[in-house]
Amino acid sequence: MKVKQNDEEYNKYVETVTPKHNTFINCLNAFWVGGLICIIGQGIMDLFMNYFGYSKDDAASWTSIILVLISVLLTSFNLYKKIAKFAGAGALVPITGFANSVASPTIEYKKEGEVFGKGVKIFTIAGPVILFGIVVSWAAGLIYYLLRLAEFI
Repeated sequence: MKVKQNDEEYNKYVETVTPKHNTFINCLNAFWVGGLICIIGQGIMDLFMNYFGYSKDDAASWTSIILVLISVLLTSFNLYKKIAKFAGAGALVPITGFANSVASPTIEYKKEGEVFGKGVKIFTIAGPVILFGIVVSWAAGLIYYLLRLAEFI
């Protein structure tokens, strides 16, 4: 015989199994982890500019490449997921979070093959971002070209 729960018992059960979140602590963790990622990026950039003599643009490019590489390595060792769970947007908003969103499905679906596994799933999260970026940059380039053609610029 099944026992029916009444609404009050059910609500108590839901309250006991629902995780408790502290918004202030979550924001604080996002702030310091995101700031730490930025400090690491700035340190890499300063290293390339001051130690290796790169220009600011070249150092920025190398900094992005290295941050993406670090993110992909951390994703492959299943560490970035733990960082993102702890820091939330502090780990997901910087370029490292974007690299994680591309690398994570690739690792997860590698068993399904190159085309239908990695090839399809790699863009599940990043695809809309890439598509939007390409379309907007194409439209901005077209507008710029037309304004140059009309001699407004």
